[in-house]
Amino acid sequence: MSSKPQIKIPATYMRGGTSKGVFFRLQDLPDVARQPGAARDQLLMRVIGSPDPYGKQIDGMGGATSSTSKTVIVSRSTRPGHDIDYLFGQVAIDKAFVDWSGNCGNLSAAVGPFAISSGLIDPNRVPDNGVATVRIWQANIGKTIVAHVPVTNGQVQETGDFELDGVTFPAAEVQLEFLDPAAEEEGAGGAMFPTGHLVDDLEVPGVGTLKATMINAGIPTIFVNAEAIGYTGTELQDAINGDAKALEKFETIRAHGALRMGLIKHLDEIATRQHTPKIAFVARPAAYAASSGKRVESGDVDLLVRAMSMGKLHHAMMGTAAVAIGTAAAIPGTLVNLAAGGGERHAVRFGHPSGTLRVGAEASQQNGEWTVTKAIMSRSARVLMEGWVRVPGDAF
Repeated sequence: MSSKPQIKIPATYMRGGTSKGVFFRLQDLPDVARQPGAARDQLLMRVIGSPDPYGKQIDGMGGATSSTSKTVIVSRSTRPGHDIDYLFGQVAIDKAFVDWSGNCGNLSAAVGPFAISSGLIDPNRVPDNGVATVRIWQANIGKTIVAHVPVTNGQVQETGDFELDGVTFPAAEVQLEFLDPAAEEEGAGGAMFPTGHLVDDLEVPGVGTLKATMINAGIPTIFVNAEAIGYTGTELQDAINGDAKALEKFETIRAHGALRMGLIKHLDEIATRQHTPKIAFVARPAAYAASSGKRVESGDVDLLVRAMSMGKLHHAMMGTAAVAIGTAAAIPGTLVNLAAGGGERHAVRFGHPSGTLRVGAEASQQNGEWTVTKAIMSRSARVLMEGWVRVPGDAF
């Protein structure tokens, strides 16, 4: 039996926020994978080690969680006013599937540093010492992200004292601005609230009728009240991820929410949209012990949020979902805003399984419609390994 030898592709393994992924320059990919399609998907799945019926991704770079089964492709942008194009692929773990339907807000923090270090940014735009501003076109959702990347002695600064709950070690702070973050999703008409309401009654067979805020901002997200589904908002991963019935319930809610949002036309289509929409539940502040053992007091946060990602409770919070949280919190009357105490808000600090996170948003109402000009949060990023990733030559 003959087989093709392995090929090697330049790649960088990076942490961004509370996620990790394999980063590529578009120009470094094999010719057949430089365009969207089956070959690209097959290549990225093989890099990550999917599909893996064992759920471990042992034969690839993935870490067997939604936070570590990620790929990024970056290229110089031809779009006016932008430096680079950023494309994100969420690789399913046990299925042969790459979801291109949304962004990863956590890895967004690593895109600017990667672009600078990889020579994709004009050197004249990078100060010897200071902050480099990188304007990123997020190709999945057609939005602009502005990354403020610290630079020391002409190199991206990765070490520092910025602490991010969910990440063990401190690093340099990267501030991100998500401009006009209302997601323009097909079928949703580009509306921030695709149903036309801040709160809907969402009928879910087998679960009941739930109050829900369904919003397209950062990433399409369905918010429900924790109490309405039998939770307190203080749960950690073990409380949900080992409960098959709970996971099935969340997926059922997510499917019916996606249908109401116009993201799918039939319920069975949800199987091909694992990455979006997200589903999250919110609650008023309460004290709890984070997954690290750190104590979070009720006075430390404005509200509690837990979010599901790729069918599991996320260990911290997805960056894009944090944008949705900040946006919804800034709009009086949403479930997120009400959980935070209601009223006008420009920023919130919310509790998640790993600790707390602050996110800000600028919202205004025009002609009866809510708009958000930008959401702001801080993350950090670091190169973990760089060189080449190897895959069998007949894998794509």
